[in-house]
Amino acid sequence: MFLPPLLAALAPATLDVSRRSALQGASLAAGALVATTGAGAGAQALAVPRDSGPSAATVAAAPVAAAAAPPLVLPAMGIGAWAWGDSLFWKYDAKFDFELEELFEYYASQPDAFLDTAELYGLGRSEMLIGDFERRSGKRVKVASKFAALPWKTRREDVVQACEASLRRMGRSSMELYQIHFPNAWANEAYWDGLGDCYERGLVQAVGVSNYGADAVEAVSTSLGRRGIPLYSNQIQYSLLYPFANSNGLKRKCDQLGVKVLAYSPIGLGLLSGKYSAEQLPEGPRAELAKAFFNGQPETAAGLVDAVAKTAEKHGATPSQVAINWCVAKGTTPIPGARNLR
Repeated sequence: MFLPPLLAALAPATLDVSRRSALQGASLAAGALVATTGAGAGAQALAVPRDSGPSAATVAAAPVAAAAAPPLVLPAMGIGAWAWGDSLFWKYDAKFDFELEELFEYYASQPDAFLDTAELYGLGRSEMLIGDFERRSGKRVKVASKFAALPWKTRREDVVQACEASLRRMGRSSMELYQIHFPNAWANEAYWDGLGDCYERGLVQAVGVSNYGADAVEAVSTSLGRRGIPLYSNQIQYSLLYPFANSNGLKRKCDQLGVKVLAYSPIGLGLLSGKYSAEQLPEGPRAELAKAFFNGQPETAAGLVDAVAKTAEKHGATPSQVAINWCVAKGTTPIPGARNLR
């Protein structure tokens, strides 16, 4: 995925899409993001207002949450490192590690660089690569990792031990954000206790969850809040292709509780990048997802892809930039994947 053009999605007005200059001084677009609805000649322009967060009245009426905000401040956009080491879904090949390292060195030289990884990504390989790249470059980035809530992990100590193992793989004594990767049906409260323990032991600067629904977010926020620990974030799939958190109450609940939404797959696993169609499918497991998208509701898919393309052309941007900036305008922190500087 193209890193400089992706980060340029945050630039104001006319977006700089050059390879390297795009990263220099990228700033959040002011005002409304212009999107397009419909397709063809009858398409209409739609002003999408920037989400400024919940009102004071909404916060006052919110369920129990920790009183103090964590000191962690994340940038407007980060990078997801799922593909760094994952050979099943992303066809990782170690012979291209030099491209990942080139990407890391360039990205880490920019202000406030932020990478999201997990112990499951390449079974620890993603974390190891980040640690190796940090040591060799002498540059440190903000890092978030995730605990895998697997059936044999049922104790709060399992969370702490997994966090410590992630830190060892990265060669660190602490990380900025630690998250529960997904909920399960048997030990969620123990996991929340473990998150709190990681926070209180100074292993992490902030704690969050991932793939949690509205009720679960409220429950973990309340549990941590009793210990005076804020729930910082909920990492969810969120994009123009998958906007359901807007309609099912999840985004509203996160805003109510002051929980930051980290948007993974903001380009719809690449399906909104303009590179794919019903005739041109991605390789690997994404091919079946692409078939379902392009062939399941072909008129809807074509309308969305066309709308994104028209908006990109209007603003001198790329389709990926439009998709990412939609997430930013909704008040989330998108974390698109990237594997090289091309």
